[in-house]
Parts: sequence; structure tokens; C-alpha cells
Amino acid sequence: MIVRLFGLVALAWCLGFAAFMLLLPPPLEGNTTDAIVVPTGGAGRIDRGIALLQRRQARRMLVTGVAPGVRPIDLAQTYRTPPSLFACCIDLGADAVDTRSNAEETAAWVQTHGYRTVRLVTSDWHVPRARMELAAAMGPGVRVLGDGVPSTPRLGTLVNEYNKLVLRRVALWLGVGV
Repeated sequence: MIVRLFGLVALAWCLGFAAFMLLLPPPLEGNTTDAIVVPTGGAGRIDRGIALLQRRQARRMLVTGVAPGVRPIDLAQTYRTPPSLFACCIDLGADAVDTRSNAEETAAWVQTHGYRTVRLVTSDWHVPRARMELAAAMGPGVRVLGDGVPSTPRLGTLVNEYNKLVLRRVALWLGVGV
């Protein structure tokens, strides 16, 4: 009986992992939102957020998880973007250190501005968990759209991310750590 239970759990994990890998979200095209949020930590994320902002796909952008001491002018120079875009339309959040605190920082920013739709720009493999955390932190009044930045993660990164997704989803269902 216990062997069958473990076998069933292993099979469910393998099928879920296969679905996770096959359904990595692509870049989201053609949707305008009130805001864009970009958690730091992956190549192409900030570039994509800036490009979307310049195409007027949102009014404002939050880069969450920025290292303390990083100034808007530093990012403007790094990303070859006019400082005026940072001055008018890009906020930097330096309080977050992980996906969960990115969600909390973003939820406070969204509430301050009264936004109702948010485009989450992050690595394709990170979208499911980051979107889940963000939706949980903000509640039902805000719509979160996932915008996956294509990447080529290692298998270990995907396994680790899938395990985090499953464990956090179970924790949210059980009301643990909410």
C-alpha cells in the first residue's frame, strides 16, 4: 500500500513536472496593463520591461528586488535608456530579497497607485510561481498577466523551481505562511 502511494506521488510529480516544462509561458503580446512589474535576477527581464514601457503597454513600471544603493541613473546608463523615462515612469524597489518579498513589495506599490492590471515580466520558468505569489499577495481585485522572458535554464534550475512551486502552492492551500 505504501509503495503504491509513493509510486502514485512520484508519477504525479513527473507528470506535473513535464507539464510545467512544456507550458512555460511565452512573451505576452498585445496586452496593455496599468503597470509592469519586473523582479530582478534574470537576463532580459528589465530590457523587456523597458521595451514594453516605451511601447506604451503600461503607464508605469516597478523593478523590485533592486540592490540597495542602486540609483535610477545607474540603471538608465546600464540599459541605455533616457534618464527621463526612469524619472517619470520607473520606480525601484529595494526591500525585496526573494520571490515572496517581491510579491509583497509589488502589492504595496500596486495598492499605492490603485492599479487593477499588472504585467509580470520575469523568466519563463519563474512566471508560474511569481504570478501565484503576486496574486496571493494582492488578492482578487487585481489581474496579473504573466509575461515570460525566454531563457535556457539548466534542468536543475527547472526541478528546483518546480519543487518550490508545488511546495508553495500546497502552503497557500493550507494557509501556511500566508
